[in-house]
Amino acid sequence: MIVRRGLPDGLRPDAARLYWEAFGAKLGPVLGPEPRALHFFERVIRADHCIVALDDLGRLIGLAGFKTPEGSFAGGTRRDLRRTYGIVGAGWRGLLLWALSRDIDNARFLLDGICVTAAARGQGVGSALIDRICDEGLRLGYRSVRLDVVDTNGRARALYERLGFVAVRTEKIGPLRHVFGFSAATTMVRPIG
Repeated sequence: MIVRRGLPDGLRPDAARLYWEAFGAKLGPVLGPEPRALHFFERVIRADHCIVALDDLGRLIGLAGFKTPEGSFAGGTRRDLRRTYGIVGAGWRGLLLWALSRDIDNARFLLDGICVTAAARGQGVGSALIDRICDEGLRLGYRSVRLDVVDTNGRARALYERLGFVAVRTEKIGPLRHVFGFSAATTMVRPIG
């Protein structure tokens, strides 16, 4: 396995599909249908805002996006939403995504989603990606890494706890739970350096 910073050329469609497979259940009601969501993610993915894991043949087996004050791995803009979903579709989608979005935390390095292919799970890919995210955060001058995990993803939370992340707060999302399929998100932090 090769773990590196940045998405190699040609792997943008694979990254969009992997991100959708990981987060489609949560984002599907807002960013679906799938073909449009994949188009949106291919458009907005920032190749310079991720750490990727590749197999020995150079195929994408995992990725971890991150946020900085300069942008996020899979954020996009209102303009990107309009180009994919039209004016009306972008309007309501933007409002729901804005209501769900979290702030940029300039004091801590922010993880913007981590995903591993089904075939590579349980092989240390997620741990390797987290280690490299911590290295990247340290390289950029941060003293800790922050992530948010939803209450329906116990497997991810267990991984983060094993890797030294500690829960610092949990926020309920209220009526949005009916749209996104989870009730709360827990912020977890791990010191680095």
